[in-house]
Amino acid sequence: MNKLSTLLIALLFSVFSQAQDVNPFAFKFNHVSLSVKDLDRSVSFYKTILKLNEITNRGKSEGIRWLALGEDKELHLISTIKGDIQINKAVHFAIATPNFEDFVKLLDTQKITYSDWKGALNTITIRADGVKQIYIQDPDGYWIEINKTPNQP
Repeated sequence: MNKLSTLLIALLFSVFSQAQDVNPFAFKFNHVSLSVKDLDRSVSFYKTILKLNEITNRGKSEGIRWLALGEDKELHLISTIKGDIQINKAVHFAIATPNFEDFVKLLDTQKITYSDWKGALNTITIRADGVKQIYIQDPDGYWIEINKTPNQP
């Protein structure tokens, strides 16, 4: 019986110590929002170039449209806030595709320029970790990294 008590105490201590390492809020990425000048133009870009599907704006706010990023993630485009937006390449979001090469061909066909991180036009970077990446800009100048990790098919 003493061995059983010791085992149960050890098990409870183990569970308790593991529970302390868990984030109690269990955050998960939900969406990214971008302030845009021309809502229709921006939605058209994301639908035409990135092939994103528009979804219902469940917030039902005027001047805001939502697009699906996949895996229950969303892009919210907001045209309700007026004023200048300061943008640089460090402010970007990244999306991955297993069809990276086909996407680059689409950009070439559409005559949409892309660059590497340093700004060399129409250049694909292969980072030290093996990830292929390019950067494009949407109509408002936001930077979007398109990448393909080495373990994607």
